[in-house]
Amino acid sequence: MAATAVVAATVLLLLGACGVPAEDKPRPVTPPPVPFPSTASAAPTVAETGAVTEMLYFASDDRLVPVIRRVDQVSAVDAQLRGLLAGPTPAERDDGLTSALPGAFTSAVVELVDGVAQVTVVLTAVDTGRSDGRLAYGQIVCTLSARTDVNAVLFLEGGAPLSVPRADGSLSSGPLTAGDYAVLINPR
Repeated sequence: MAATAVVAATVLLLLGACGVPAEDKPRPVTPPPVPFPSTASAAPTVAETGAVTEMLYFASDDRLVPVIRRVDQVSAVDAQLRGLLAGPTPAERDDGLTSALPGAFTSAVVELVDGVAQVTVVLTAVDTGRSDGRLAYGQIVCTLSARTDVNAVLFLEGGAPLSVPRADGSLSSGPLTAGDYAVLINPR
């Protein structure tokens, strides 16, 4: 009986020592910055019967997943980037798709120059603890590279080339293509 009491007391002591230590008073927790001001409604609309298809890449289980959306006409490169930054539709979220873009940077704009999509980003000033930069940059590269008018994607910050992670974790400050992220792509 004494041995049982000792074992029970030891188990209770160990369970009490597990977890996060208590604090004397509550403290505020600052959420990561919301990167992109959204002008979209809570439920973005997608033309299901549009005459043209456009490809966007979202994330699921540390993989890039291509999504085909039907649109009425070919989107300008900046409009397609804005669509990607807006994130998956409710139906796409229901399919388990997410975006690695929130928190990666505070803004992104694109300009097409001689077949190279030059994406200028403003990085977040706060470390958000994210570790999915490969997916975030891969989403943009694969989405823009799926266009017939884009041969490569170059990231800039403050007018200078930005070193971004490829699928293998190596950094590149040069133009990237979907081939740089091919091992992360999970076809549907």
